Amino acid sequence: MIGRYRPLWGLLACLLFLSVNSDAQSAEEKSAVNAFALAQAIMCERVQNLKPVNPGIAFSISSGKVSCFTAFDPVNQRTYIYHNWYHRDDLSYKKKLYLRAPRWSTVSSIQLREADKGPWRVEITGRDGRVLSVLRFSIID
Repeated sequence: MIGRYRPLWGLLACLLFLSVNSDAQSAEEKSAVNAFALAQAIMCERVQNLKPVNPGIAFSISSGKVSCFTAFDPVNQRTYIYHNWYHRDDLSYKKKLYLRAPRWSTVSSIQLREADKGPWRVEITGRDGRVLSVLRFSIID
């Protein structure tokens, strides 16, 4: 009688193996998502020698440019993030930025035009779309 159910036991063992293997892949994907920590996020006029210069929340149109500086420590494996720039709640610019171990700093910038006056925000997101930080600032005269 046991011999009659042997193919069924083989099938169940195979399904169990696939289920466990699928869980392992999920764990690997989750660890890839959590492979870094945001240490600093700041808006500034520019970046010089890997350091933000003239940080603030209001920037004059005459400065010509504004930058979003982010630093990550630790970075466990190569991955990427996004800087999503919104002007008056409309996505204006999306920049994909790569991170490398063991720590990494990155920056994105926009050139300022007269039409850019007003409220802005940069959403820093992981590759999975999870929002890591939101930086709000304004462009003024």
